[in-house]
Amino acid sequence: MSFRNFALKAVLAAAALSVALPSYAADPVKIGVGIAKTGPFAPAAIPTLNAYQMWADDLNAKGGMDVAGTKRPIQLVVYDDQSDFTKEAAIYEKLITDDKVDLLLSPYATPFHFAIVGVLERYKFPMVGSTAASVQLRTIKPGNIWFPTSAIPDKMGPELVSLMKKQGVKTVSISTLQSPFAQEMEKYVKAALTDSGIKLLSSQQYAMDVKDMTSIVSAIKKEQPDAVLSLSFPADSILFMKAAREQGLTAPFQFVLVGPTADFFGKIFGKNLDGVMTMGHWSPYQTKWPKGMPFFEAYSKKFNQAPDYLDVALAYMSCEITEAAVAKVGLDKEKLRKEISSTTFDTIDGPVKFTGVENSTTPTMFLQIQDGKPQIVWPPKEETAPFQKKGPWVN
Repeated sequence: MSFRNFALKAVLAAAALSVALPSYAADPVKIGVGIAKTGPFAPAAIPTLNAYQMWADDLNAKGGMDVAGTKRPIQLVVYDDQSDFTKEAAIYEKLITDDKVDLLLSPYATPFHFAIVGVLERYKFPMVGSTAASVQLRTIKPGNIWFPTSAIPDKMGPELVSLMKKQGVKTVSISTLQSPFAQEMEKYVKAALTDSGIKLLSSQQYAMDVKDMTSIVSAIKKEQPDAVLSLSFPADSILFMKAAREQGLTAPFQFVLVGPTADFFGKIFGKNLDGVMTMGHWSPYQTKWPKGMPFFEAYSKKFNQAPDYLDVALAYMSCEITEAAVAKVGLDKEKLRKEISSTTFDTIDGPVKFTGVENSTTPTMFLQIQDGKPQIVWPPKEETAPFQKKGPWVN
């Protein structure tokens, strides 16, 4: 009797296990990514990787990724590109040929995206990009890569000048990092200033390895412009902000290109960030995008820091678009290509539809830090708060 009871329990347990865990019997969906986990890009790239990981964890907790009606667990395959874009092509080729991944997520930053375009084209492997923005994106043949950002310099330049005009700016001074994206931005801002009624007082460029911006800010302060545009990336954005605080730069319109929405900026500058403008087209405070605040809260809870309002948001959007396309058509590359190219996707940043390689639905926007929160202040139809003049610096 004892043996029969034991055998019966074993059979019932096996049957229960086969019912309880059907989703784990499926092969995992292997998703590959090369991204900077070390090197100078790592501080900005790791939050992007966090967004990928959160997305994968959330889907796995729900039984896996919907692949045309079948749930399959996600397995992320991640390689460190060591902040070296010359390594990226080899990494993505390995992901495709050796690791035989089913899907790809994008690396961090524009040069790294450009580095893998040839690999994607050679293997006809579709991938939604994320943290890439350049007028040069339009030189890429459509079909295997798409870019969800609307922060393209030839659109941002005229819109930034329009915002300055609305705020009564009469004079502006510009400092620019010698980096392709920042220089593109400078080019299109200057073009838009022509016949705008806004006088350009000075425009100075500085090297990538800049260690101090005291003299640059000092020269700008002497000009007493209404607006200051620091076309900078996170490292030199910090240098600009520190010099502006130390010298009490009083321009009521202060724009810092990349960095102010990162969590570490708030920890460094606190209340001094209030009134600073920056690029970006996402905010959890935009109530028209109901998925925005839940994402913000989930990311903040999981990683004990707020998501960057530009790169992290774009990374998560790329996951949402990929997920929706796979749910509709599965993992067939040609079907995915057609689906991504033709469908409007619901994301944390509202609806996204691609024309060629570009997001053609999300307007160019600008953010301003107000009470520690990045708010959309341009364009008027998207604003979550009105523009505020930059107040005095505090110690």
